[in-house]
Amino acid sequence: MVFYGLYTLVRDIHATVGGFVQSTHDALELVAVERHFGIFWEQGLQHAVVGLRGFMEFWDSYYGTIHFIAVIFVLVVLYFRYPERYVLWRIVLAFTTGLALIGFAVFPVLPPRLLPASYHFVDTLKTVGGVWNFSNGVVAQASNQYAAMPSLHTAWSTWCALAMIPVIRPRWGKALAALYPVATVFCIVVTGNHYFVDAGAGVLTVAIAVPLARLLTDGLASRHWQRHLRVGPAPRNHAPTPAAGFVAGRDD
Repeated sequence: MVFYGLYTLVRDIHATVGGFVQSTHDALELVAVERHFGIFWEQGLQHAVVGLRGFMEFWDSYYGTIHFIAVIFVLVVLYFRYPERYVLWRIVLAFTTGLALIGFAVFPVLPPRLLPASYHFVDTLKTVGGVWNFSNGVVAQASNQYAAMPSLHTAWSTWCALAMIPVIRPRWGKALAALYPVATVFCIVVTGNHYFVDAGAGVLTVAIAVPLARLLTDGLASRHWQRHLRVGPAPRNHAPTPAAGFVAGRDD
């Protein structure tokens, strides 16, 4: 709820004429950077598949649903099956989402589908359709359409893969988990919702969030053990209890 409140605050700040102008300027700057490095491929990739209606309906639906379902699924699995991993990866998710919100606030970016017509991008959620689109009343009110940088879809899918791959045993399962972020990047580009640079920034947020979360969890764990494993001197003329002897003799 805290993150949604912040997301709403950022959305409302940029939902103005000034916000549109700034996000358009930032988007065009981003396109110029991609062109400079020869990686402005989003338009060509979208046009290669946009005529496949059933194919695009699948990706439109994927865009609006899978990232929420996947995150909830991973959190539930970690909580019940791998509790030793749950705390760390829950904190990683929180840091990742927080960093993304900072990106939305300081660098609003218009998605490709909202660029001027001269860029020839297609808003597939509107023209092809899926389970929902940005014209729907609830979605239109809740979404921040100037939040392309970084791609939270990419960040969350990368988080899912990193959290689950170490505990998945079959190689095919690991491969599917690793392909999930790749499929997500393909989805966000062909639907006209993100640039490749947005996807890279999404991965970067996770790369920053992981060590931050490790520092926090290590600090919390250290304080926890210092508080609960402190053993005072044994009383005189009394043999040490088994628990005290165990703690005193540990070599970790």
